[in-house]
Order: sequence, then C-alpha cells, then structure tokens
Amino acid sequence: LDRLESLSSEELLILARFAESAERYDDMVPMISTFVKQESRDLNVEERNLLSVAYKNVVGSRRQSWRVVKSIEHKEESRNRAD
Repeated sequence: LDRLESLSSEELLILARFAESAERYDDMVPMISTFVKQESRDLNVEERNLLSVAYKNVVGSRRQSWRVVKSIEHKEESRNRAD
C-alpha cells in the first residue's frame, strides 16, 4: 500500500474491487483515494460507488466500535454508582 501513487488508475480500480470483495475496507480507502487524486474528471457511477462503499464501511465500523466503548463505559459508571 505504500506505493499506490506509482500504480495506474486502472490498477487502483482493480485493487479497490478486490479489496471490496474481500471486505478489506481499511485497505480500500487509500486505493480509491489515490485513484480519485489521479483523475482529473468526474467519477462515473461505479467509481463513486466504490468510494462510497469504502468510506461508509470504514466509518460504520468505527462508529460501531465507539458504541461498544460507550456501552462499556456506561455499565462501569452504573456499577460504580451502585457501590
């Protein structure tokens, strides 16, 4: 992933599609972001979808993790108040 800038736009799209198939969204974000930076045109429907899927899943995963942390924190606070 360190040398994404050296890949062609087509190679980046192929890698992003593979990452999506493998549900490797954290890996997909830099691929599709590099692709967008390389392009000087508007994205087509598939490219916009790949960008959306990548970020939506990364953000969704982090949001879920945050909910778990907050839930544990809330339980601990409730226990401390009960003691």
